[in-house]
Amino acid sequence: MTNTGIPQQAAAIAIRRNGDTFEVCLIRKRRSKSWGIPKGLVDPGDTHEETALNEAWEEAGLKGRLLGDAVGTYEYERWYTTFVVAVYVMEVLEEHDGWQEADIRERRWTSFGEAASLLINHPVRPFLDRAEHALVHDRVSHLDEADCTVPPRPRNTREDS
Repeated sequence: MTNTGIPQQAAAIAIRRNGDTFEVCLIRKRRSKSWGIPKGLVDPGDTHEETALNEAWEEAGLKGRLLGDAVGTYEYERWYTTFVVAVYVMEVLEEHDGWQEADIRERRWTSFGEAASLLINHPVRPFLDRAEHALVHDRVSHLDEADCTVPPRPRNTREDS
């Protein structure tokens, strides 16, 4: 939480290069029809950036690095509480077959266009355009595994995507 008392979350729009194009990773709970992106509560002592990277690892089995600052924020309400979510673009450097929430979540790689369609009613939808714009303007450099700095660690509480 911030000093205003509003719970803070961070999310990652995870992207990977596939030939000359980019793909976006979407996730959902196995029993859900709704797609989203990895996100979760910013724990005390963690930064928004660390949280975005950790959530991508825990919820989608992806490791990578963030491309710049947050592309924006959005608010939503759940359980009579307003949450503020900072959204980051993450360049995927590693994709693992097994991850912490693999038994309850599935991931799906899509084009930006398909992701926009699947997220049409999701508050992160407008940030897809910003993410794609950042990629087109060459913010993705050559992949270097040394840049992968995701410190996976267990959590006691979980937040839905």
